[in-house]
Amino acid sequence: MLIALHKRARTTPAVRAEIGEPSGEHEFDQLCQALGIEHRLTKPKTPQTNGMVERFNGRISDILKTHHFRSGEDLRATLHRYVDLYNHQLPQAALGGKTPLQAMKEWFKSNPELFHRRPYDRPGCDT
Repeated sequence: MLIALHKRARTTPAVRAEIGEPSGEHEFDQLCQALGIEHRLTKPKTPQTNGMVERFNGRISDILKTHHFRSGEDLRATLHRYVDLYNHQLPQAALGGKTPLQAMKEWFKSNPELFHRRPYDRPGCDT
């Protein structure tokens, strides 16, 4: 299962009414649901988490600004390559210098009940 971590919007009435849970009424919520993605909001007053989301979104934005895409498939392939690079090759300070996949494998060893399946060295949906 994919998870979309989204920076909490301060002015969304649904967010104020349901702290910590997406309303399900926003277009982004509906898109996540249609694609089988679990949408989570960041916790209030956690700027470090918001910073991680903003940094990742900024990296994707940089790719979109600096590349010329010849087709939608070219865009899709480029984004998949970047996500693969990010998950498998780029160590993250927030993860103790590990890549996201390395950290996930460690979490799996200590908390296998949190996973639907064992993490492998390959990209793809967790179905």
